Amino acid sequence: QVQLQEVGPGLVKPSQTLSLTCTVSGDSITTGYYYWSWIRQPPGKGLEWMGVIAYSGNAYYSPSLKSRTSISRDTSKNQFTLQLSSVTPEDTATYYCAREPGLGGMDYWGQGTQVTVSS
Repeated sequence: QVQLQEVGPGLVKPSQTLSLTCTVSGDSITTGYYYWSWIRQPPGKGLEWMGVIAYSGNAYYSPSLKSRTSISRDTSKNQFTLQLSSVTPEDTATYYCAREPGLGGMDYWGQGTQVTVSS
């Protein structure tokens, strides 16, 4: 059984950098050909794909967020991390991590973590 668990700060101030970590169990983040994604959902809005880190370690980002987003991984801890810089209240959302087998759609999701950007 694959499980993903997001951990984040809950509250971030505007202009700061948001950092979220996803811990994976039941699978290795280096297993080919799986991809590990970050997705968010602002209140009252739909899901927004933010970016992905591949089993190879290569990362790909949504064009709209690319300038502010970085995804990295710690293979020794089987974790991958999202950093979103220069946050504004518009970045308030529930953030999810998920697994994509071969970029064919997510099959496992974390429960999500709420992040509020406010001073």
